[in-house]
Amino acid sequence: MVRFFSSLSTEEMDPDKPLAASQPSFCSNFWSSALRAKPLYTSSSSSSSGDSSPSNSGEELVRRLGLFDLILIGIGASIGAGIFVVTGTVARDAGPGVTISFILAGASCVLNALCYAELASRFPAVVGGAYLYSYTAFNEITAFLVFAQLMLDYHIGAASIARSLASYLVNLLELIPIFKDQIPDWIGQGGQKFLGGTLSINILAPILLVILTVILCRGVGESSILNSFMTSLKVVIVIFVVIAGSFEVDVANWSPFFPNGVKPVLTGATVVFFAYVGFDAVANSAEESKKPQRDLPIGIMGSLLVCASLYIAVCLVITGMVPYKLLGEDAPLAEAFTAKGMKYVSILISIGAVSGLTTTLLVGLYVQSRLYLGLGRDGLLPAIFGKVNATCRTPIHSQIWVGLVASILAGLFNVHVLSHILSVGTLATLSLQHVL
Repeated sequence: MVRFFSSLSTEEMDPDKPLAASQPSFCSNFWSSALRAKPLYTSSSSSSSGDSSPSNSGEELVRRLGLFDLILIGIGASIGAGIFVVTGTVARDAGPGVTISFILAGASCVLNALCYAELASRFPAVVGGAYLYSYTAFNEITAFLVFAQLMLDYHIGAASIARSLASYLVNLLELIPIFKDQIPDWIGQGGQKFLGGTLSINILAPILLVILTVILCRGVGESSILNSFMTSLKVVIVIFVVIAGSFEVDVANWSPFFPNGVKPVLTGATVVFFAYVGFDAVANSAEESKKPQRDLPIGIMGSLLVCASLYIAVCLVITGMVPYKLLGEDAPLAEAFTAKGMKYVSILISIGAVSGLTTTLLVGLYVQSRLYLGLGRDGLLPAIFGKVNATCRTPIHSQIWVGLVASILAGLFNVHVLSHILSVGTLATLSLQHVL
């Protein structure tokens, strides 16, 4: 922790005193700081307390997000290109039972979402999410560890998503004849690899991150408009794909429903669990919500139910269109429609994947900056991270830092090598909310 140094008095740091006399006091101050919990301040008490609450510091964020905006943030954070890929990938092992995998994973996420919804309704409407809940219920060091786990997930995840988005954009551009096979690999696909494949150059991914960072710095209103548009486009495309595919469903492909037994279905549930994780983004929007005590719980549960419905519908369609053994690994949904002579749907799927990855990346960068803002206010990071720009009413310093870290990772590293540790932070943090 960094804040405990400020609690040392001049007497305790007196150079004339022997070191043995000051050392116990130093350790005592460290542990008292690390084990302290964050008080639940209210608007009436924050002015009289010494806590660095946003209302006390005069650097509040602007409350511009309504209930519909919060639901779209949750959907945007959860549904990426994975809805067109992971559904078919898991179905190769679980068969039509992949639908049950998504139902089981969704039921588990409902429990997590209920925890988040209850905490969001009880805690002050400020940034922090899981970090804030841990800081209040446990102590400072636990909260900092939760933050570190989340940042491990978010930073590497943002770089990975940016690379995937760049790859999908290149593939979409190559559908135009003039760009066909004309774009070098180092632009968006990752060029020559170094150090055993750990390093590879990608130019487009950092450019996309810079664009999204600029939009987020402009204000939550501008970023919310982009997220609402892209998320709505994505949902419309998914619904269209489901409707178009339903006319090609052969119910005979659903029998047997569990071709390889129940075990692949349960294993698949653990794989698809993280396709639902996005409601944490809604909890981190508390300080920018118009009516947080009412809208946050509804936004968390509403976004989760919409995502679960879309995932289950896609699973039923893809396993009904093509026998599960014939599903591809890289683009199963697109290949299923191509096999039915509906190539135009594959183009729509590519557009949906681009919009899905854009919203996932946008919301991820947004959440990261708000977490840094919370730690900057609490003194666990340099004070510059706790500043809100007076004009844009956004934490510009935190946002630029988040974009810079993600750009470096996305531009230089083959993050697929690091993606195996992505779920560690999310799993540990979600498990902690059950304890709370």
